[in-house]
Amino acid sequence: MFNSEPLKLTKYAKIFLEPSNSTHRQYEALRAYFIEGLPSKEAASRFGYTPGSFRLLCHQFRQNPDRQFFLPPPKGPQTSPKKDHARDQVITMRKQNLSVYDIKRGLEEAGTSLSTVSISIILKEEGFARLPRRRDDERPNKVRPDTADVADVRNLQLGFRRFRTQFGGIFLFLPYLVRIPLDEILQEAGFPGSKMIPAAHAMRSLLALKLFGNARHSHVMSFVFDEGLPLFAGLNVIPKRSFLTEYSCRIHPHCYPKVMQLWFDAVGKLGIERGVSFDLDFHTIPFHGEDALVEKHYVSKRSRRQKGILAFLARDADKNIFCYANAQLRKEQQNDEILRFIEFWERRTGHFPEELIFDSKLTTYSNLNRINQMGIKFITLRRRSKKMLEEIYRTPVSAWRRIELDNIARAYRTPRILDQKVSLDEYEGFIRQLTIMDLGHEEPTVLMTNQLNRPASKLLGRYAKRMIIENAIADGIDFFHMDALSSAVAMKVDCDLQLTLMASSLYRLIGSQIGNGYNTAKSRHIFRDFINATAQISIEKEEILVRFQKRAHNPLLKAAGFEEIETPIPWIGNKILRFIFG
Repeated sequence: MFNSEPLKLTKYAKIFLEPSNSTHRQYEALRAYFIEGLPSKEAASRFGYTPGSFRLLCHQFRQNPDRQFFLPPPKGPQTSPKKDHARDQVITMRKQNLSVYDIKRGLEEAGTSLSTVSISIILKEEGFARLPRRRDDERPNKVRPDTADVADVRNLQLGFRRFRTQFGGIFLFLPYLVRIPLDEILQEAGFPGSKMIPAAHAMRSLLALKLFGNARHSHVMSFVFDEGLPLFAGLNVIPKRSFLTEYSCRIHPHCYPKVMQLWFDAVGKLGIERGVSFDLDFHTIPFHGEDALVEKHYVSKRSRRQKGILAFLARDADKNIFCYANAQLRKEQQNDEILRFIEFWERRTGHFPEELIFDSKLTTYSNLNRINQMGIKFITLRRRSKKMLEEIYRTPVSAWRRIELDNIARAYRTPRILDQKVSLDEYEGFIRQLTIMDLGHEEPTVLMTNQLNRPASKLLGRYAKRMIIENAIADGIDFFHMDALSSAVAMKVDCDLQLTLMASSLYRLIGSQIGNGYNTAKSRHIFRDFINATAQISIEKEEILVRFQKRAHNPLLKAAGFEEIETPIPWIGNKILRFIFG
C-alpha cells in the first residue's frame, strides 16, 4: 500500500525520482500509479502532468503494455525517404538550368510533391550554387503574363481611339491640375526627371494611384494595360512598380519642404479657404526592415513601441484638410516641430494661426510659453502624475461645478469641472487648468489653455472636436495608404506623405465644388460616390470625351458644372477635356 508520508530523498534517490527526460518521467509516473498505488491526480501532479494527460498516458500504456521504456528518445527521422526518392530527379533538372520553382513544377507533373525548401536543401547538399538570373529565352517555355511597353512620353499616341477604363473618375481632377502649375512647381523644387518620364509626368502617375484609393501602389502591375491611367499622366503606359520605387528614392529630401510650400500657394489660389483653428498630432508609420538608424516610436493602433518613421501632421479643423506634414523628424527634433509649423503658416499667409489644439506629448512647457508670447491660443492635455491625481481626488465636492455641453447627441453632457489658474516650470505667468470628471472616463481629464476668459463648455467642446483628427489621420492611413512602407512598393515615406497632401487638397477642391455636404465629407465618401467610376474615353481630333455610365450621383456632378467644363490639357496635346454623364 502507498505510504503517504513525504519521502526524504537522498542525492542519488533524486536521480531516479526526478527524471531528466520524457521517457524516464513516463516510466516513474506509471510505476508510482500501478506499483505504489499513488492516486491518479497525485501521480500527475508529482511528475508534472495534467490529470487529463496522465489518464491518456495510462490508457496508452494499457493498450501497449510491452512498450520499451529503456531506450533513448528518438531524435527525429535520420533519413527522408521522400527527399531521397526525388534526389536524382532534382539533380537532373538542375543540370538543365531549372530554378527551384521550375523543379517543383516538374516534380508535381511527375507525381511527386516536394517543397521549394526541400529542393533547396538537396541542391545545397549536392554542391549546386544559386542559379544566376536568366534571360527570358533561357527559361522553360510556359504561359507568361504579357509585357507592357516601356513608359516614354515621346511614344504617347493621341490619334483617334476609344477605350474603357476603370479609372474614369480620376479625370474629374484634371480641371484642377490644369490650373496648378505642377511642372513649374516641381522644377523650382528640384524634382528629378528625364526625357522619357519628366518630373511632372512621374508625379502625376504616382498621384493618379494615390487619388484612386481603392488600390495600393503595389497593385499597379494589375492595371498596367489600363489606358486611362497613362492618359491621365500624359504617358503611353503607366510606369512599372520598379520605377515608382526608384523615382521616390531619387528625390532629395530638401525638395519636399519647397514643393509643399509651392503647392500650398497654388491650391490656395483655386478657392480653398483657410481656417483659423488647427489640430496637430504625430503619427508613427511602421517600418518593417532592419535599418539600425530607424528609431522606435509609439504606435497607437498597436499599443506598443516599434521601429517607425515619425510624421507630424497639421489639419485645418475648419476646412477638414491636411495643410502641413513632415516625415523627416528625429526624436530630438519633435518638440520643436510645432514652432516650425507656426513659421510655415506665418510665411505662407502673413499671420500666425489663431488657435492650435494638440496632445500632451507634442511639445514642452517652454514652447507653450513661446506660443503664448506670440499671441496664439492653444488647448492641450496635461499629463497626470500620481501626485496630481491624489490632489484631485482630495478636492472637496464644493469646489466642483457642473456645466452643460452643447452637443445634444453626447452621452455625457453634464460633467463636473474644476477651473483653476496654475503655474508651470518654464512658463511665464499663470495658465488655466480645467479638470473634468464624469466625462465617461475612469480618470479625470486635465486640459491646459491660455484662453483665460473663454467659457469652459466652449473649451471642452472644442477640444472634443480634436478627436476628429484621429479619424482624419485614420482616413489618410486607410484610404491614402500613408503606411506605404509596408507595401510591395518601397515608396519613400516623405514622397508618399507629400502625395497624400496633394491628394487631400484635390479631394477637398472637388468636394467644395459639388457642395451638398461633400465640402466636409471624408475622401473615402467622395471616392465611393464619384471617383470609383468606369468610363468610356474617346480621343477625338481636338477633344477628349469622358463618358460616364448612368450613376445615382451624376446629377450632383451636373449641377456642380462638370458637364460645362471645356479645359485644354497641356500634357495631352492641348486637347479639350469634356465630360458626358449617362
